Amino acid sequence: MADADWLAAEFESHRAHLRGVAYRVLGSVSDADDAVQETWLRLSRTDVAGVLNLRAWLTTVAGRVALNMLQARGSRREEMSDSPPEARAEGGGPEDEVLLGDSVGVALQVVLDTLEPRERVAFVLHDLFAVPFEDIAPVVDGSGAAARQLASRARRRLRAAAGEPGAGGTASAAGTAALAAALAERAERQRSAVAAFFAAAREAEFAALLEILDPDVVMRADAAAARMGADELVSGADVVARWMSGRARDAVFATVAGEPGVAWVVGGRVRVAFSFTITADGRIAAIDLIGDREALAALPVELST
Repeated sequence: MADADWLAAEFESHRAHLRGVAYRVLGSVSDADDAVQETWLRLSRTDVAGVLNLRAWLTTVAGRVALNMLQARGSRREEMSDSPPEARAEGGGPEDEVLLGDSVGVALQVVLDTLEPRERVAFVLHDLFAVPFEDIAPVVDGSGAAARQLASRARRRLRAAAGEPGAGGTASAAGTAALAAALAERAERQRSAVAAFFAAAREAEFAALLEILDPDVVMRADAAAARMGADELVSGADVVARWMSGRARDAVFATVAGEPGVAWVVGGRVRVAFSFTITADGRIAAIDLIGDREALAALPVELST
């Protein structure tokens, strides 16, 4: 077991981040604090000696705790907090993107409050805190593909609401417009990250790949993609960059489940889709290689022209 003092200190260093996660799921500062306390209790009862990324582990635990609380809440409407918790961590990070300011924050929270609990958790963890879908899967009691679909449905609702000033009843027109602008900025950041990755991978520019990849990036391939030659699991920027360098010459830009991506096309058919998880600072935190036919059909994948 890890030393208790060290564990407590590590938890405190992530407390603000965890409050941000829990608040976005629950919409209540007091409930978020309860979720963070429960996360600490679970950590204190768990041997995490083999956990390589404690922040990621804590994020998924906090997400699971918040989902349980949200489901227990049921149809009972909770009064939303007037303002988000002070969750901006030193040095910046995904939590700085999620707490976008009063007008955006309220508009976002209004829309999140209309989502089904698992949609809400999948969207918050992936789109706001850059948690890979495979890590979200056990939180929402499903597969990585199921988590991706949940986030995609949430994203469509969010974009629809952002296109309707005043949508949701309590968000102002200015707040909704600010949310629409923030979503557009996020989309552009994703497109830029994928474009930079695509260009560097295609031209075998190793240094450029390292620039766009998060140091702890994880690349996963499903069984179908693995049969075509992909490694099932590759982690770390150096290793992922070496694996990808020069391997995108036959790939094309695509939209994968509504998000910027890349596809490998043979004979006019998509054989493998590349789905990306992008951090708030525009780096790639995860790459999913999807080759399963049913999964590809369900995404869907649209090739760029």
